[in-house]
Order: sequence, then structure tokens, then C-alpha cells
Amino acid sequence: MLCLGEFYCPGKLAESGRIPHHTATLRLYPGHLISPVVCPGTHNKHDSTNPTFRILDMTAIHPVILSGGSGTRLWPLSRAALPKQLLPLASDFSLLQDTVSRLTDMPEMGAPLMVCNVEHRFMIAEQMRQIDSTPHAIVLEPVGRNTAPAIAVAALMLSRDDPDALMLVLPADHLIGDVAAFHAAIRIAAVAAQNGHLATFGIVAATPETGYGYIRKGAALADCAGAHQVAAFVEKPDLATAQQYVDSGDYFWNSGMFLFRATDFLNELQALRPDILDASRAALDAATLDLDFVRLDPAAFEACPADSVDYAVMEHTRRAAVVPADMAWNDIGAWTALWDVAAKDAAGNAIRGDVMLENARGNFVRAETRMVAMLGVSDLVVVETADVVLVAQKDQVQDVKKLVDRLKAEKRCEHLVHKQVYRPWGWYEGIDDGERFQVKRIMVKPGEKLSLQMHHHRAEHWIVVSGTASVTCGEEVKLLTENQSTYIPLGTTHRLENPGKIDLHMIEVQSGSYLGEDDIVRFEDIYQRS
Repeated sequence: MLCLGEFYCPGKLAESGRIPHHTATLRLYPGHLISPVVCPGTHNKHDSTNPTFRILDMTAIHPVILSGGSGTRLWPLSRAALPKQLLPLASDFSLLQDTVSRLTDMPEMGAPLMVCNVEHRFMIAEQMRQIDSTPHAIVLEPVGRNTAPAIAVAALMLSRDDPDALMLVLPADHLIGDVAAFHAAIRIAAVAAQNGHLATFGIVAATPETGYGYIRKGAALADCAGAHQVAAFVEKPDLATAQQYVDSGDYFWNSGMFLFRATDFLNELQALRPDILDASRAALDAATLDLDFVRLDPAAFEACPADSVDYAVMEHTRRAAVVPADMAWNDIGAWTALWDVAAKDAAGNAIRGDVMLENARGNFVRAETRMVAMLGVSDLVVVETADVVLVAQKDQVQDVKKLVDRLKAEKRCEHLVHKQVYRPWGWYEGIDDGERFQVKRIMVKPGEKLSLQMHHHRAEHWIVVSGTASVTCGEEVKLLTENQSTYIPLGTTHRLENPGKIDLHMIEVQSGSYLGEDDIVRFEDIYQRS
């Protein structure tokens, strides 16, 4: 229990929750917040020296983490099957893990509710397990419909348990350098939300950025110190206009983070976009439980209009509020954003991995699998992966998406998956291929197993490198240990399982007329994949 000291109140207050005496000692319990309110009997209702205080129960802030993006501007590291929020870009943890972890020191926070692409569900569950976080739920979107439907589904879920639930909506892929300032902004926004406002976080604009939308602040809120009415949302400006915004001090970068009561958001959505609310409710009402996941009904959710929460609600509601925040925020929208926040050497180079530089200045270099050596170059972005190397001028990286669009048009796969592909049981990595053969490394986690399956067009040879494998081949089940191998004939039902306590590592050699991943017939699968 924390004693905050004495507060003077000139009028006798009889209302529940306010200080009933002229002078009182206020004690604050963990998970609660104090909010200034107007004190009856004062000569000046705006006199900040004579406040009363209301205790706000903050034990019900529910983080809603939106993890549906694909992060194409950070290709080739970010790909459809492994987008940027699941990558360790700025620390040893993924952006998603950092997003959840930076809330753990706030006792008022509940378990996170995750909304994600159905294809990423097992990776998200595993990353939460790695940081000892148990989500309130992991909601699976069958298709992307932008942020308004995702937030609507989360609000519907939370409001069914608690109509007054506060929801803190956070993208999974942002960096925040000043966590203490972030926490302070959340607590201000929570006060605004409890007073019926739909709060967004406006980032103090230190530079005239043309890649962000802006929020223009209005009058200060009478019922929440530190927050303002929203005067306008402004689209991305040109450089001269952005400089005017910064110079005025009235404009803030639009962070895409929000805090409001679930029911308040749903009421506004009902008034402004009932079509989105109806479709989201239908998708949730027909949802099914799939292991630890909530799988939204595909037909209902696909019928939902796609729209951002800004366009659907925030730009039109009269209840929008903005909390200015200076918290070293970065949305990691391009490779240069990582260069901005990274540690640099004396020549301004930011490097990660096996990198050797000579007479090089101002470069961002990331090596994933091999050495990258650079001589006599400056202001480049170089990103090396097992199958792609990107080299770009720093002032051109916003156009990386054009390369991704070309890959899609040419029906290539480098924008979809890495050579190492993650599965709920572990991962596999292609290491060689040629006419009628393919070689893979396979890792199976302890206690996990692949589906009981069969292939029409290929046979397989399995060699155990380390660990123990339980192999089902037809009617036979046998154990293999290091340096042992087995053969799976074409058309034979088979399964691989790791019964041991350590990772199972294997080499698989496939041979046959067709080696595509879609040549698989599953008879039984503990992960309920089709």
C-alpha cells in the first residue's frame, strides 16, 4: 500500500468513491489509479490546487494485440509465413514478444488477447510460451480484413465477460524505447476511457515525417489531465506541410494504438459502421474452438467489409481523445527505421551477424547465414538470408514492396517462405535439390509428432543425426537413434515422432516424380490441419 500524502478538499463530498473530509490521507493500492475530478464548493472549478480524487479500478485493462500484418517492406527477412512481428529485429526477442513483455510490469494488465492470421497460430502460441505468457485467447482470422473488424471481434469477446472492460489495442510490430513513458501514457488514456472517451496515442513529432498520418489536438479534456479532444485526423502530408505540423506543436504522429471501453467502441461502431459490427458478430457467434485457438467462421468473416479503425470509427466519432506521448516510438516501417534505432559504430554502420567492413560508412547490414563483406561503400542497406540478398540505397528502401509485388506476379516463392519453414512440431529446411530429388534438414521438438500421412509421388529416406525417432511405417513402429536410418516407400502410410527429451534432428532425402509440399494425404493430425 502506497501513501500518496494529504489532499485538501474545501467542500464536503458525500458521493461514493470521493474523499469525504476536508483533509484526507489517500492510499493507493496496487492496480488502481487516481483521477482529478471537479470539487463541488470550489470558487474556481479549474483550480488545480483544490482537487478531489476518484479511485479508478485499473485491474481490468485487457491488451489486444493485433498480429495480422505481413511486413512486406522488411523483405527478404519478413515473409508471408514469417512476418516481421515474429522476428527478432531489435532485440533477442521478436517484436511480438517485446510488445507483450513491455506490459508485464503493469499490475493492472490482464492476459493478452491475440488476433492473428490463421497461418501464424502455432508460432504465436510458441512465442508466448517462450516468454511465459498465457493469452486470454488467440483469435484466428481466416482472411485479413484490416483493423476495424479485428478490434470489433476482440471487443465483442471482452464485453461478453465484462461490459466495462477496458481494451488496450496494440499492433504487434512497434518499437517503444521509453517504456516508463509508455506506461504513464496508458494510465492517462485509461482515465479518459473510463470517462467514455475513445483514446488514441499521439506521438510527439520530433521530425517532419511524410510516412505517417497526423492527429491535430483540440481542447484539453476537462475530465482527464494530460489528454485532449481530437480536432482532426490528417492524411500523410508532403514535407513542407509536415514541417509546419512539427513547428506548430499541435500535431502528433498517429501511432495506431488505442484504449477504450469495449462497449463504447461497439456502440460507436454500431452507429457508424453497423455492417462491420454485424459481420464481426456473425463470425464470432459461429466460431469454433480449435485446440487453444478461437477460429472465426470463414464465410462470415470473409463477408465482412475491410476497413481500418481510423476510417471506420476514429475519424468520425465525437468521443475521440488523444494522449500525447514522447516514448521513442517507431513502427519499423522500413529497413532505415531499424538503422535509426540500432547501435552504430564510429562510422555510422549498424551491423548484425557475421559482417566485415572496410572504409564503409552509414550502412545497415544484417547477415543471417553467411559472412557479408563490404568495402568502400556508404548509405546502403544489405540484408542476407539463406536464399536472397537485398542490396539497396537507404533512400530507396520504401520501394522494397515493389520487389515483393514482382515476386508475386512471377509466381515465385521467395516472398512466401524462407528455406527454414516452421511447423507446430518444429521446422524443416531445404538444403539441396535437383532432378527428381530433394534434401531437407528436419527438427522435431520433444513430445511432438508429424501427421500420419502418405505421399503419392515420392519415397523418403530418413537418417537420424541426433536424438531419438519413433517411426511408423505401414504397420511397423520402430525406434531409431543416432546414425540409424530407414526407408519410407512411395504410397506407404508413415509418421515421425520424437519420444525423447531433446530435439530430434534428421536428414530427409526425397526422391520421385513430384516433390511439392501439396503431395500429402493426412490421415491423423494432432494439430487438426487439413
